[in-house]
Amino acid sequence: MVNVLLLLPAGLSALLLAAHFLRTGNLVLVVASLALVVLLFIRRPWAARLIQVGLFLGALEWLWTLVFLVGARRQSGQPFVRLAVILGVVTVVTGASTLCFRTRALRQHFRLLRPRTFRPSSTT
Repeated sequence: MVNVLLLLPAGLSALLLAAHFLRTGNLVLVVASLALVVLLFIRRPWAARLIQVGLFLGALEWLWTLVFLVGARRQSGQPFVRLAVILGVVTVVTGASTLCFRTRALRQHFRLLRPRTFRPSSTT
C-alpha cells in the first residue's frame, strides 16, 4: 500500500504528460508517456531509472511549455499569472516525482538497494 502511495505522483505525472502530448497531437510521446505508467509495474532497477529520466524530461517539457505560453500571453496582453502558477506547480510536481525513487520502500521495490560490502575492521 505504501508503494502505491509513493508511486502515485509518478503515475499521475506520466498520465498528465500523455494528455499534454495527446492535445498537441504527438502520438509517439503519448505512447512513451503511457509506457512510463507500465514501467511502474516492473520491479527492476532499469525500469525505475527509465521512469526517472522520463519524468525529468517531462518536467523540462512543462518548463518549456510554461515559458512559451506565458510569453505568448504576455505579448498578446492576456492575463498570464494563473497559467504560470498552474504550469509551475505541474512542473515542480513532475520533477519532484523523480525523488520518490529515493525512498527506502521504492528502492526495495525496484531492487535499487546496493548490497553491503564487506569492510574488514582495522585492528592496530
